[in-house]
Amino acid sequence: LNDDEYQMLRQAALRAVTATGVVGECNIQFCLDPTSREYYAIEINARLSRSSALASKATGYPLAYVAAKLAIGYTLPELPNRVTGATTACFEPALDYVVVKLPRWDLEKFERADRKLGPSMKSVGEVMGVGASFPEALLKAYRMSDPRAELLPPTEVRGREEILADLDRPTPDILYRVLEGLRAGIDPEEIARVTFIDRWFVDELHRVERMQRRLSEEPDGLTPERFREAK
Repeated sequence: LNDDEYQMLRQAALRAVTATGVVGECNIQFCLDPTSREYYAIEINARLSRSSALASKATGYPLAYVAAKLAIGYTLPELPNRVTGATTACFEPALDYVVVKLPRWDLEKFERADRKLGPSMKSVGEVMGVGASFPEALLKAYRMSDPRAELLPPTEVRGREEILADLDRPTPDILYRVLEGLRAGIDPEEIARVTFIDRWFVDELHRVERMQRRLSEEPDGLTPERFREAK
């Protein structure tokens, strides 16, 4: 989301909770058309949920504690922020890091499961990665989703059309396939068009692919300078 889209959805969420009179915790999930400003609220939870726990852990804002205090009559300005120690719960958290949430898949355990992803939920859980940049947080989350998972390029080089066919059919391996396509020289714009993944995310994955290639081509092994750059 760019800042304009973020502010638009933020204001929509505030209008919704004001109109419904929610006191305490509430999370709203929106779907936004990437080609326009049209959006829909697809889920509203006026309670603590798994999404609430994730948001609380990601931001350090104690949602459950604050919601309980509001329920017994406190107001936000009366509640001290236990993270900063200098502000109140009325202030929104400001982050200087990136948090990425990824679904955790385990489709191999289900013999007749279709690996193609769609609107129905097929994940068995979720993981969170925290880092100073999007690639760092993404790679941490990816490794947490499956300790055996690798985003390294395949040793067997496949043809362009075969890779594009896989990219057109989203599966739990989609991140790996995007990196494979980038390694094969497919233009990021074409990958974004085929997968419907926003170009910004494809470009960030391209950063990962370029670093992987540079590390594999390092003649003298991993030097301290390259290690710091990769981190």
